[in-house]
Amino acid sequence: MTAHLIGLIGSGIATSLSPALHEREADHHGLRYLYKIIDLDDVAPDDPGELIRAARRLGYTGLNITHPCKQTVIPHLDELSPDAARLGAVNTVTFDGPRAIGHNTDWTGFAHSFARGLPDAPTGHIVQLGAGGAGAAVAHALLTLGADRLTLVDTDPARARSLAAELARHFGSGRARTATTADLAAALRHADGLVNTTPIGMTAHPGTPLPAGHLHAGLWVADIVYRPLDTRLLQRARRLGCRTLDGGGMVVFQAADAFRLFTGLEPDPDRMLTHLSTLVTT
Repeated sequence: MTAHLIGLIGSGIATSLSPALHEREADHHGLRYLYKIIDLDDVAPDDPGELIRAARRLGYTGLNITHPCKQTVIPHLDELSPDAARLGAVNTVTFDGPRAIGHNTDWTGFAHSFARGLPDAPTGHIVQLGAGGAGAAVAHALLTLGADRLTLVDTDPARARSLAAELARHFGSGRARTATTADLAAALRHADGLVNTTPIGMTAHPGTPLPAGHLHAGLWVADIVYRPLDTRLLQRARRLGCRTLDGGGMVVFQAADAFRLFTGLEPDPDRMLTHLSTLVTT
């Protein structure tokens, strides 16, 4: 029987549900499948390149990559899939002999989750918080799904401008622009939706990514954080009457796409969503 050893590299990921999601799906396929957490807060060295090389030497089938390594890992890879190259972000690494190949399943994961969870949401103007690796994937998904205009807001304005310029090259000028945090309230006033792609709201990064007073009932609000599944941002949005989308769908659909890359087998996302609903209550 083929055995699979998978790892997750990131910071503050001790409570990640990815190991259980992958292993439970593997059980349905009769696979020997072990998924290990490699938390940068606990290991040395914290260089993602050294961790990639060590995983390859130790016989790992592949790796998932999360905050804060989705972009910094790229120089340490031998090849990128077209999606990962276009996005400039990697969340999945597979090994082909001595070669480490980067992929991005975040964007397809968010696209499937959004289409399923907010199928008729207006997408004329969307404000997105965060322009890092996950932000690049979500922005690509939103524009691919037909968003007319995307406003990017990041604590690092240069990073937001860089992502907007990259999106313009692929989707045309005028589809993506940037705003500062000082302009966030004004940007949201006439927006259809808000997406949080920052780590703020995670168990390891508690809080909300914007002042509660910036929200209004005319918005739909999506959060890619899934641990906890019901973030403070989503709770406040619902109290105002906003439609909301949690991060569970994105984590499941990106995990399903990564599972396919690791094993060559077809996962069942509906079954994985059921697993997630059980895991978040335990």
